[in-house]
Amino acid sequence: MEKFLPISVQDFVQMITGNFVYVDKTSYIYEMARIPQAYYFLTRPRRFGKSLLVSTLKALFEGRKELFKGLWIENSDWPWKSHPVITVDFSQIKLTEAKALEESLLIALDQIADQHALHLKHNLLANKFVELITELHKKYQEKVVVLVDEYDKPIITHLGQGEAGLQIARQIRTVLKEFFGVLKGASVSANLRFVFITGISKFSKVSIFSDLNNLQDLSMHESYAGALGYTQDELESYFSPWITELARRRQTTTEEISQLLRDWYNGHRFTKAALQVYNPFSILNVFSEYDFKNYWFETATPSFLVNLIQEKDYSISKLENLHVQDTTFSTYELENLQLEALLFQTGYLTIHDYDGMLYRLGYPNQEVKTAFLNYIYHRLVKISDTTLKAQFVRLHQYLAQEDVEQFIQTTNAILSAIPYTQIEGQDEAYYHTVFYLMLSASGVLVHTEALTSHGRIDMAVEFKDKVYIVELKCNQSAEAAIRQILDKQYYDKYVQSGRKIYLLGINFSTKERAITDWRLEALNS
Repeated sequence: MEKFLPISVQDFVQMITGNFVYVDKTSYIYEMARIPQAYYFLTRPRRFGKSLLVSTLKALFEGRKELFKGLWIENSDWPWKSHPVITVDFSQIKLTEAKALEESLLIALDQIADQHALHLKHNLLANKFVELITELHKKYQEKVVVLVDEYDKPIITHLGQGEAGLQIARQIRTVLKEFFGVLKGASVSANLRFVFITGISKFSKVSIFSDLNNLQDLSMHESYAGALGYTQDELESYFSPWITELARRRQTTTEEISQLLRDWYNGHRFTKAALQVYNPFSILNVFSEYDFKNYWFETATPSFLVNLIQEKDYSISKLENLHVQDTTFSTYELENLQLEALLFQTGYLTIHDYDGMLYRLGYPNQEVKTAFLNYIYHRLVKISDTTLKAQFVRLHQYLAQEDVEQFIQTTNAILSAIPYTQIEGQDEAYYHTVFYLMLSASGVLVHTEALTSHGRIDMAVEFKDKVYIVELKCNQSAEAAIRQILDKQYYDKYVQSGRKIYLLGINFSTKERAITDWRLEALNS
């Protein structure tokens, strides 16, 4: 029977009974769940299958063996015992303020009790949660499983909304701390079989989980690198018919389609293990529409991240090649939000390399980089003429055609339209940022401040058949820019690539608010 693509299907039971494609992750689930008592925490970006994992765990602990027919865990020694399961999905909870959150949680706990024909007497949130766990254990004589989805949504909802939003987030943090603290109490923990909490962001244990110090964080655990998302092997194994059909429609080979899929949607890496995964949501939509587009990014805009970038006056080009320590991933406080950690946890940056001391972060793939920088470009570059502002999309085309003159003219047209009040007094870094945003958002492959043995290139713009080595100057000359490229031999790393190499020197004039001098030279290699 033909399998269906599970677009927007996040429930395991619906996926199995509806004959949707289910990428078997039960070997990971078995490793988590086989321990007699375990408390786990796992973060992943949105649309990576966290809710599906929660619903799979629910079905597993309810002992519904018939749903797991043909999956890895069916042939394991899993006991298939039925446990009472408490599932709390914070995406379904009222999040406007702390009081509303507390009231919604009280209602949610009462509803779970009703499903089991229980009547809870306590009215305080912590007491009611304790009572529910205790009464479920008493009724079924089996230990209770607690599954929490999107635990951090109540806080994330209020980020990027100024001091008022931050104050609400702090109050909500207090409610969450009290709620999760229940799970550590001796009278409760004795009745628990398994606890699993998932979300997007990792708030440090001293803020929310200080009372739950036995919570094991799997977010960067190497053994669970492929627990969510699709690996290359899984993509080829489960989606081969769609890859073949996409190749037929585009009149190309399956190898070419596989490479496009890697460029666009692969590259997410969450641990030291060198395993990359695809974003499931994007892959499913590609095979549904048979088109390469920015699917994942369009499901939610990262406005609070852009607000933080503006507040911190953060250099966008730095995101291309960041080096951070382990501590970057473990510190997440409302009062001191680390942009690098946020961008990593939300999926806009990923691990490119780990040398034993430092992690190198960068954009995971073309979809994320192009869409994210496109969004930032439209937020940071204030131009009222939307038709002119949109001309940046042609910059890719002009460089591909080696029409540098038209490329410069279009860039200048956009720069000249930026209001004087925004551009007045800006230095080289500003022009560098706008130029980088326009180029990257157009879809071209741009590396900024790429390291060579002789120094750092301002920009390297890569195509399959050519590469532009770009040096930017401000109130100097294009000749000086070219001379620096030659003196520092920035082109060295590309000499053996077999591609044409162009040296492009560009000078911005702050007085003219434009590129006043540029020079292009082909490198004779």
